[in-house]
Amino acid sequence: MSKGVRTRAAILEEALSLTSTDGLSGLTIGLLAERTGLSKSGLFAHFGSKEQLQVAVLRQAQECFTTHVIRPVLPLPRGLPRLEAFAEGWWAWNQSPPFPGGCPIQAASLELDDRPGPLRDEIAGAQRRLRTFIQQGAAMAVTAGHFRPDLDCTLFAFQMVGIAFAQTMTCRLLGEPEGLDFVRRAWHAQVTDAAAATHNQTGEISHVD
Repeated sequence: MSKGVRTRAAILEEALSLTSTDGLSGLTIGLLAERTGLSKSGLFAHFGSKEQLQVAVLRQAQECFTTHVIRPVLPLPRGLPRLEAFAEGWWAWNQSPPFPGGCPIQAASLELDDRPGPLRDEIAGAQRRLRTFIQQGAAMAVTAGHFRPDLDCTLFAFQMVGIAFAQTMTCRLLGEPEGLDFVRRAWHAQVTDAAAATHNQTGEISHVD
């Protein structure tokens, strides 16, 4: 790894740490220069502008989430086993992310939701890809017989994302000690509903094993 690549990686690591506590709006070139020991011109040499730095930070956050939460579950059997492991990894990430603050992806999703531009486009794309990953996982669970055939996989993904955001509010903002228990109970209820008995075309009840 060249010196330039190492320096860029170190800048992004520090920038991601700052973003997790101060948000993207709090990520200033001056503060980052102070934290990294680089000059402002040195930072601009690596990223060109504050906006390009912010985009790079958002992509680094996505890569970190993928490394910690998504890649570890991919070798697992498709369907419910993979979804369950993904859920536990996601709850653990939200509870104790590898940054001093909370999840930068969630924070940026709220910070940028009404601010059109490249940053909003970047985080919106990340959230769409995450929802697609969950939808595909739910669809695999349907194919494997873990979930009922008529499951709305899009709604399933919507509900799971909602649980993740509720976890951050309950555990980090409100500091309620039962927050993680609520998360797991809500997830269990969602999975139970997804695997619930359904009526077949003849009106008889069939169960998904």
